[in-house]
Amino acid sequence: PTIIWLSSSSPSLGKLSHPPKRLLYVLLHASRKTFSNVKVSISAQWTPSLQNESAAAFSPSETWEDNRLFADEKQATLFLGALDSIFLFSYAVGLYLSGVIGDRFNLRYVLCVGLCGSAAVEFVFGTLTEWLQLYNVYLYCVLWVLNGLLQSAVWPCVVAVMGNWFGKTGRGFVFGLWSACASVGNILGAFLASSVLKYGYEYAFLVTSVVQFAGGVVVFFGLLTSPKEVGEEFTDTDSRKPLMKQPGQQQQDEPEAQSPRAISFCQAFCLPGVLPYSLAYACLKLVNYSFFFWLPFYLSNNYKWKEAEADRLSVWYDVGGIIGGTVQGLVSDFMGKRAPVLAFSLVLAMGALVGYSRSPDDQVINAVLLATTGFFIGGPSNMISSAISADLGRQEALRGSQEALATVTGIVDGTGSIGAAGGQYLVSLIESKLGWMSVFYFFIVMTGGSVAFISPLLFKELRAMWRERRALRRQL
Repeated sequence: PTIIWLSSSSPSLGKLSHPPKRLLYVLLHASRKTFSNVKVSISAQWTPSLQNESAAAFSPSETWEDNRLFADEKQATLFLGALDSIFLFSYAVGLYLSGVIGDRFNLRYVLCVGLCGSAAVEFVFGTLTEWLQLYNVYLYCVLWVLNGLLQSAVWPCVVAVMGNWFGKTGRGFVFGLWSACASVGNILGAFLASSVLKYGYEYAFLVTSVVQFAGGVVVFFGLLTSPKEVGEEFTDTDSRKPLMKQPGQQQQDEPEAQSPRAISFCQAFCLPGVLPYSLAYACLKLVNYSFFFWLPFYLSNNYKWKEAEADRLSVWYDVGGIIGGTVQGLVSDFMGKRAPVLAFSLVLAMGALVGYSRSPDDQVINAVLLATTGFFIGGPSNMISSAISADLGRQEALRGSQEALATVTGIVDGTGSIGAAGGQYLVSLIESKLGWMSVFYFFIVMTGGSVAFISPLLFKELRAMWRERRALRRQL
């Protein structure tokens, strides 16, 4: 398959170049998910066994002082929440920068540096420090800041590559299906972590970091970032038309292509729709990433299920997100509008959160409620971060003159990550003070905030649909 990806003579080259794009973000999320899947084990390792009931009995050679990074489990939990916030804050800052970098440098090089560099940092954080018995709060913080900066280079560049290959018509379905790669990565990471967790959490980091580094090498040699790399042109008019011209085929009345110039950060931020969708995504990503970072921990602590069981059960949230992103993207393509589909799903998401917060101690019922919640939260999250970001970065005012896709994607995802970063520490704080039920009330309020921020766009699109329907009736 790699030979086909690199072959410029294949008429189906555009479609065959997509496996590397799907591969790289699957691997990135698989390694990112590892941290959330092993939180119980990490917390047990960082606290003395006399204070932590979930920790296994230490051997006689291990003393209380050897594992005295924190005095008790609550302190360890708060630090784990702080690490999530540190990662997301650095990830947010990096997104603002990497979007601009991605519009100015070769996307393949930026992606390879992000993937391979992040894999190396995660190996040091989770595996090397455990092998050397090196437990240091400041070292963990520095490594996680660096990890966030490196991982931030991936998403804006990947969305830019996808935008180079697909037009707007059908983009909701295509991007909804493709953005499922994040959820697939979460599922893969959960199964990889649970399969080696019995040997120690350091081996979960080892497996995923090695696989991610290898994926970065494959992407460097196998990814085609745009049709221009094989001497072809792409017009963003109708994705149902052939993406690539056949050899010798001439385009009629086609203006001479101009090299796009990158747009500035401030210009991208002021584009219509960028600010409201960014603020809405800040609230929504807070909820989505709270499930991402804390769901296995919540299942293990709240229901007293084994950590490996909690890891496997948590994948149902991602299954719901995969289906939700694809179905809602398809519906938004059919309607020709994004905001109504998004708002309707988020309103139902608030009800789903109420239902899941009252889930009984039954794994089957929990999985069903979890998948439903993922459908209505993960689906809209995938839409904003992929299809809607691509729409915003390919607006009519920019076509043919400026390149803004990676920059806009970085702004939207970066703002979302800032909201998610603040939320992760709040989740650990609210849980330690008020309990998990209050955390779910917090999620409901944040989901309502997402609806409030997109409401101007919602009313605008609903008025446009009403005018279109009236015009159609007059014609009939």
